[in-house]
Amino acid sequence: MASDAVVQVQGRRLKLTNLDKVLYPEVGFTKAEVLDYYTRIAPVLLPHVAGRPMTLRRYPNGVDGKSFFEKNAPSHAPEWVRTVRVGTPGSSRGAEYADFVVVEDLATLVWLANLAALELHVPQWSVGARGARHSPDLVVFDLDPGEPATVVECCRVACRVREVLEADGLSPVVKTSGSKGLQVYAAVSVSSPERTSEYARGVAQRLAGESPDEVVWRMAKAQRTGKVLIDWSQNNPAKTTVAPYSLRARARPSVSTPVTWEEVESCREVEDLVFLADEVRERVGSVGDLFGVGKAVRLSR
Repeated sequence: MASDAVVQVQGRRLKLTNLDKVLYPEVGFTKAEVLDYYTRIAPVLLPHVAGRPMTLRRYPNGVDGKSFFEKNAPSHAPEWVRTVRVGTPGSSRGAEYADFVVVEDLATLVWLANLAALELHVPQWSVGARGARHSPDLVVFDLDPGEPATVVECCRVACRVREVLEADGLSPVVKTSGSKGLQVYAAVSVSSPERTSEYARGVAQRLAGESPDEVVWRMAKAQRTGKVLIDWSQNNPAKTTVAPYSLRARARPSVSTPVTWEEVESCREVEDLVFLADEVRERVGSVGDLFGVGKAVRLSR
């Protein structure tokens, strides 16, 4: 295979470079395979990131090399790539705003993949056609296991989160993080941007109170050994979570994969909920997109 190529994607001319570079050394997964994955998975990925300012995690020398998060669109971005300026108060770099990429078409997704943007992270809110910032439309519970706990323990906690949300009239869906844990989402509408964090914190505190030997809601690592952290703080409008169907920078090209509640309930081993790029493409071909968040439910005070 040639190392470089010029292609047309939806009428956009793109130069793809270093196609034979290995980005996942343990399994020999190349940049060409990353590009192929994102191209094939785009029909189900794009609807979940549309309108959402994207934070990239780039690995120009593969998952074993140095990486960096990138909020601002690169200065060499093509003029047709949509960007939106969003205020970033409290930025660690002191920046008042950032010009985020908004990924809404295949050409932009391929362009990012060519930059070795392996991981795609988005907030729980979106922007309008003119860049106006909307209130959060998703609430997320990021379940993070503290060793020796694993995704198996996360599954038990996820089922309890599901029970609480369904009792409140929500319709939760679940996906793997592609790393160690699980993430439970539900579509919501809110009167203020802070409401999702307030709600998620309340659920986390309740479940930690009911099962203190299994669940924690505070971030202190000293309290998390062998337990599952319900990270409600991911609902902070300044934070992001990995997008559905995004690759992760693990030893193997694992994917943040939507799963069924039946799969969560039946999980007995870590590998039961580890899905690699090739498996996810086949999976979507047979079962479609499992991440339909449904109709938004109002979170009342």
